[in-house]
Amino acid sequence: MTSANQIRMPAGGASASPAGPRQAGRASARRADNRRKWYEIIGLTTPAILIYVMFVLVPMGFAVYYSLFRWRGVGPPTEFVGLRNYTLAFQDPIFLDALRNNAIIVFGSLLIQGPIALGVALLLNRRFRGRAVFRLLVFVPYVLAEVTVGIMWKLLLTGDGTVDALLRSLGMGGLVQAWLADLDVVIWTLLAVLTWKYVGFAIILLLAGLSNVPDELTEAASIDGASWWQIQRHVTIPLLGPTIRIWMFLSMIGSLQIFDMIWVTSVPAVRSLGASATMATYMVDNGFFARLWGYGNAVAVILFVISFVAALLFQRFLLRRDIEGAITGRAK
Repeated sequence: MTSANQIRMPAGGASASPAGPRQAGRASARRADNRRKWYEIIGLTTPAILIYVMFVLVPMGFAVYYSLFRWRGVGPPTEFVGLRNYTLAFQDPIFLDALRNNAIIVFGSLLIQGPIALGVALLLNRRFRGRAVFRLLVFVPYVLAEVTVGIMWKLLLTGDGTVDALLRSLGMGGLVQAWLADLDVVIWTLLAVLTWKYVGFAIILLLAGLSNVPDELTEAASIDGASWWQIQRHVTIPLLGPTIRIWMFLSMIGSLQIFDMIWVTSVPAVRSLGASATMATYMVDNGFFARLWGYGNAVAVILFVISFVAALLFQRFLLRRDIEGAITGRAK
């Protein structure tokens, strides 16, 4: 019995001995795969990171650096003023008017373009004759160049222009205004022009979101006796929530940084008084044309900080559920 056990033990030991090398080989293969993945990640992301650093972070760093100097763009900056340019900006009533105008454009775009776009998108989501043509016409203003749209509306709104002639022909001459020259009216005129220009983008975005709403849900609600309005209110619009929030985010950031449409459409004399100025136009007027490069860089930094904080707050309180996932986030 003792000799038989002694014979079996070497046999068992011999059969188990290759397990160690096999496990070591698998571990080595996993490490090689991990290294290969990291090499691929580094190789694919390095060019993008370098471009981002060169064309985003480095210019931002220079903007912050130059904003601390009184510099007219000739030679290296030598007159250090610290935060003086920032305090001057917030003490300038024209800059405060520009901040107010940006806020009007932000909230006006959300409160006016949103309902219009949602209503038109729900209408265009139904089948009717000529729907494709109507979709095209709605989207045309958005694809037009901003300079083209600005010049066109400037001609239409100039004194005795097409808009004034149309109002007079309809017997509404009392509504005729100095649309781009009246200090109390110009910002609302520009808001109307911006709405005409950009509402098509919101409509197309919402139509894309509507295409992802399952037909089974609306059909089930219809079978249960829900009216069309009830289906839109309780089924379609809640499912459009992520799309609506994405549009709100894009509209907010675009409204804070709006420049070209305001620059082309508005009158320079009125803009210099702050009635139609935005932070971006104020930066160009007081930085580029006045050759106060340090001050202009300070305004650019302020604009960036406001946009960045607004984006962070919007993402934290409104986009967080969409980014993390409404179901997976709760499951975690």
